[in-house]
Amino acid sequence: MIDTARPAAHEPHPTARRSPRPPTEPLPAAARRRRRDGCRRAAAGDLLGVAAWASAAVAVALWLASPGSHAVSGLGGWLTDAGIVAGLVATDLVLVMLVLAARVPLLDRVFGQDTAIAVHRSLGKPVLYLLLAHGALLTLGYGTASGSGPVAETVSLFSTPDVPLAYLGLGLFLVVVVSSVVAVRRHLPYEVWHVVHLLSYAAVLVALPHMLSAGSVLGQGTWQRVYWIAAYVVALGLVALYRFAVPLVVTLRHRIRVVAVEPIAPGVVSVHLSGRDLDRLGVRGGQYGVWRFWSATTWWHAHPVSFSAVPGTDRARITVRELGAGSARLARLRPGTAVSLEGPYGLFTDVARTAPYLALVASGIGITPVRALLEDTDLRPGEATVLLRGTDASQQYLWQETAELAAATGTTLYAMVGHRARSRASWATEEDLRRGVTLLSVFPRLLESDLYVCGPQAWSDLVVREARLAGVPEHRIHQERFGS
Repeated sequence: MIDTARPAAHEPHPTARRSPRPPTEPLPAAARRRRRDGCRRAAAGDLLGVAAWASAAVAVALWLASPGSHAVSGLGGWLTDAGIVAGLVATDLVLVMLVLAARVPLLDRVFGQDTAIAVHRSLGKPVLYLLLAHGALLTLGYGTASGSGPVAETVSLFSTPDVPLAYLGLGLFLVVVVSSVVAVRRHLPYEVWHVVHLLSYAAVLVALPHMLSAGSVLGQGTWQRVYWIAAYVVALGLVALYRFAVPLVVTLRHRIRVVAVEPIAPGVVSVHLSGRDLDRLGVRGGQYGVWRFWSATTWWHAHPVSFSAVPGTDRARITVRELGAGSARLARLRPGTAVSLEGPYGLFTDVARTAPYLALVASGIGITPVRALLEDTDLRPGEATVLLRGTDASQQYLWQETAELAAATGTTLYAMVGHRARSRASWATEEDLRRGVTLLSVFPRLLESDLYVCGPQAWSDLVVREARLAGVPEHRIHQERFGS
């Protein structure tokens, strides 16, 4: 049922008791500023999207402009040229995928890291199909032109030094794409999937000799060769910089250590951290980091976990629910354990707001970014409404802290406790469905609000679906998903 949230059975974090920052500008002015910022982000996103697809067009255009690219003779020539185009587009999109996965701050500020990774994954299958078409069309084209047939031509191609490496790269990429299929990934331990996914870097590297030895396509002294070398340098350079160099600098600069591990519910712990100048990390409420804990049982597993409180000068906190063997080991961390951090990442923050009002919906461990977002947002009485959802009393993680923050800012807070309805697909309980509870009844100003939703994917998808049907614009829906 919908009711005022009850306090959870654990002590609030110290930051929950501090007074929120006073609002610095009138509500209409703040809304106009947010709309302007949103328009700028949308324009930047459109430009980056155009640039990504234009890079593939440039690759093909440079080939078309090269000597001999128009000298098509017979069916074999057409097949060969089609294979070349497929390979060029596929390789360019592979490099785009690497950039999307490099955790570049500009992309995170414009799209959010979760959106960048979603696009990265969506390109996997098209790239694989293009690579398979590249190999098949070239083999058929060469075989047709020489009259040798595809089998004999394949054997002949393997006598070329770079072709076996190209096939190895294709095989590695195939393994990566197959492991990312939802039905397959669901049965793989995260650690295994993560190691397999790293093969994408190996696939790019082993295919590089084939790219640079592709005869007239990438001949010495051509603009094509300059383009591809520059594209490889930029893509791999961004990966090296933002996946390795910057996190190393952050880790050495801030010297983060585990202070204590606090159980707050069955299977849920808060990891309290200390460090130097942690407020200079630039964390916004709602963001997450990728954490690596340097103990004997956890050093090889990186954990993407939201901050459950905005860091202070020398303290930070994350709250983790046990979702597998890796996260379960965090409950056994010892004080003093060194910690590496990549981030902060994510647009699940006040920065992404464009509307005058704020609607926050959280289920289970999804409370962590919502609680931090509420803490970090300048709010006037009545500006925000929060709905917390839990199956039972054991899932009321950080509810007491959230209730205190809501009371301090004049935020309306509701709680919904109980199993989801079985009579039809809904994010609400059966009792609330009978009472006619909807998003619009909980959030009367929903159409004037930015909606932030965090929780298990199936549940949060239902909340987002109802919001869309109610007429909430897509750019005002901000969704962060957690495993079930």
